[in-house]
Amino acid sequence: MVVDVKRIARIAMILSFVAIAFAYASAFRKGGAPSWAPWLLAVGIPLSSIAIMVMGAHRKRTGIGRLAVPFCLVALLLGAGFCLALALPANENAGSMLFLGLPLRAAAIVYGVGFLPMLVLPIAYAVTFDTQTLSEEDVRRARALGAAYRKTD
Repeated sequence: MVVDVKRIARIAMILSFVAIAFAYASAFRKGGAPSWAPWLLAVGIPLSSIAIMVMGAHRKRTGIGRLAVPFCLVALLLGAGFCLALALPANENAGSMLFLGLPLRAAAIVYGVGFLPMLVLPIAYAVTFDTQTLSEEDVRRARALGAAYRKTD
């Protein structure tokens, strides 16, 4: 059985956009957004980010290859960071516990959503550069398509 990764990414992107849209639209309800709206965003935003990365990294000849593991790791980091920030109690004060100099909720966002993915993705792309970038044949085909397009104008 062959898994169509690009199709799965498209479906994930559509579902995540719908979740994000519902979360934003719920803010217009009388009384404001319900308690489930931030959770839709906490799931929808990481899912859309990963789906877009998969769509961009997918190659006909290799799929996403070794980028599958870093993409899954980043998805977990983003999802866990957002969900942890939502799940932690909101009543932090001057005596609250700090993690690397930040209150726990802020640390979940800064480190889990911002810093750690920023480390993982560039390293993953650097390691897979030779296999995931366009081949000479891909470049030739793109140039030929561009030349054919220019002739039709």
